Order: sequence, then structure tokens, then C-alpha cells
Amino acid sequence: MNDQLAHTVKLFQEAYGHPPTHAAVAPGRVNLIGEHIDYCDGYVLPMAIERQAIVVGRLRTDTTAKMRSTALPGEAVFDVDDAPIGLGEPSWSRYLRGVAAFSYTPTGFELMLDSNVPAGGGLSSSAAIEVSTATLLETMGGIQLGGVNKALLCQMAEHRYGGTKCGIMDQFISAMGQAGKALLIDCVDYSTREVPLDAEKLAVLIINTNNPHQLGDEYNQRRASCERAKSLVGKASWRDISLADLEQIRATLGDTDFARGRHVVGEIKRTLECADAMEAGDWPQVGSLMYASHDSLRDDFEVSTPELDKLVELAAALGPEAGVIGARMTGGGFGGCTVTLCEAGKVDAVQEKLVAEYTQATGIEPSAFATKPAQGARVIDL
Repeated sequence: MNDQLAHTVKLFQEAYGHPPTHAAVAPGRVNLIGEHIDYCDGYVLPMAIERQAIVVGRLRTDTTAKMRSTALPGEAVFDVDDAPIGLGEPSWSRYLRGVAAFSYTPTGFELMLDSNVPAGGGLSSSAAIEVSTATLLETMGGIQLGGVNKALLCQMAEHRYGGTKCGIMDQFISAMGQAGKALLIDCVDYSTREVPLDAEKLAVLIINTNNPHQLGDEYNQRRASCERAKSLVGKASWRDISLADLEQIRATLGDTDFARGRHVVGEIKRTLECADAMEAGDWPQVGSLMYASHDSLRDDFEVSTPELDKLVELAAALGPEAGVIGARMTGGGFGGCTVTLCEAGKVDAVQEKLVAEYTQATGIEPSAFATKPAQGARVIDL
């Protein structure tokens, strides 16, 4: 039993007076490329990371659900037979309430949550919480949802209870991530292609600007803009839309919706090209595509920040000589993290330099960690 699990089990026993009977874990994620297009018929290339949410639980004999967090105050209490289960308080419990609302819960239960996925960093802390909770309820209820259905259930919970109309990527990779591999996910039919990442040769460095983001309204505004643009073009799918199509109705779209659409069209193309380049070992091309993705997110989608731009600028300045392959902002934006692909043998030096240079440039000390692709959600034996 690792330290995180042992800590969660201990606090469960202290809170409820008996040990948990079940446990589940689900990771956060980092998206290597394919940003803000999972809700636009796109392709995305995420991987699960070695930061995770753990939930432990026990069934009750009545219909009362009780949920606590190891780090956040308050207790959520509700009846699993409520229709619908209310948003309720504390606010951190809403993701879990949403999962419970759409899951099979034969009786009430007690639950304790712990997560080391940084919140507000664009690493899908909410998806890790949702998917770990769904996995726990799945095993306690004696059912098997399957990875895709579990991801869709958790996405619905995020929409209805979390207030963010996210695409499918975050919940999908948390549920179905593969150790040692990124997944190219088709966000239309949910098919996947494994893209190996050799941990002996490559490292993924995640640096948090420590400029926390609040995504909800801005995220939903970007999604609405993309939906308007697609509707005005008059085609059923973004995959059928070209830059020429957007240019033809640029005056009708207006500058903002045109720019949003240009990002979507370009990012779909970049993501497919990046997966091919990674499989071919064409790392200069991978780096070029990562930087182009960041530029588009900064200029056309307008979701970057000066702090994110600075980190990417510093990584690019270090360049291949220092072991940097490419860098970009990752996640929804407006703060959060960058992802830097590095040579494994040089990642520690790259991390040290970027942390020092960013701190000097901004006066903010970032947090950073290197990771390799991790396994997705799973049940843990107690």
C-alpha cells in the first residue's frame, strides 16, 4: 500500500469508525497536442500522468451517501434515491455528486477522496476525481461500465454538476490511459491509436505557472464560438471544413469567430501530423508542431497567458542542444501548465533552468515534475 492510499484509508477509518472495503484510482492527464478540439470533432493526443486521485469507500445498509476529502473541508451528505441528486455543498463534492447521480448505486455509501493532481493547472484534476469515483461505485455496485461508457458518464457529470461543457478527452484518457503510451483519440467515434513513448529516451516535463485558472465561462464561450462558426459554414463536421471555407465567409464570421475556426482547422491537422511524426521518430517535426500549436492557442484561440508564453519562450530558447524537443501550453488555458518534451537524460537540467529563469522573469516560483505515460483507472486491492 503506497503512502497516498495508506493516508486515505487512515482518514476514512478516523471519519467513519471502520475501514473501507474498496478502493480505486484514476490519473490526471497531460495533452501533448490537440487543444480545444475534442468538442470540435477533432483528434487529441493525451497521456495519463503519474499524479492521481484515489477514492476509498464502503457500502452502507441505508440510502445515505457520505463523502469527505482528505484535504478540503466539509462533508457531502445526500440520499442516493434523490431524483435528481442536488448540487449541494461543499462545492468540491459536486463532481462526485454528478458521478453518483448517473451511476448505479444500490445502497448508500461512505467515501474518502485524496488527489495529488494539481487543481487549476490544466491537468484534469476534475476528471481524475470523476473517473476514480465512477470506478469505485462500479466495483462496489458489482457492475462493469466499460471504459468508453464510464468516460461518457463522467463527462455528463462535468457538464451537469461541474458547469463546464468539456469534450471527451479528459475523462477518456483518465479511464483508458496506457502505461508507456500516448493515445491518439478520435473524438467522433472514440477509436484510439497507441503512440509509444520510450521512457528511456523521452521525458515529459510539466511546469505549473502557479497562476491558477478558472475555466468555466471562458471555456464555454470558446465552445459557443466554435459552434457558431461551424453553423455559419454550413457543414456537419469540422473535419469537412477547410481554411478556404472559413475565408469565404470571413466577413460574416467576424474576426473573433474566424480566428477560433482557424485554430480548430489547423489543430486537427497538426495533431494527426504530430502522431505520425512521433511514430516515425521525427522529433524536429514534433517540436515544430508543438510550438505552432501554442502560437495558435495564443493568437487565434486567445487562451494563453503571459506566464505560459514565457515558459514556452524559455524552453524554445534552450532548444535541442539542451535536450528540449518542443513545448506548448496544455489544458484549457488562462493559466495552468506547459508541457515540454525532452530527452530523458537531460530533463533534470532542463527543469532546473526553466524553473530558475521563469522565477527570475516573473517573480513567481513555478512547480514542476517529470512524468512518463501512466496506466488509466483501476481498482486497488485493500
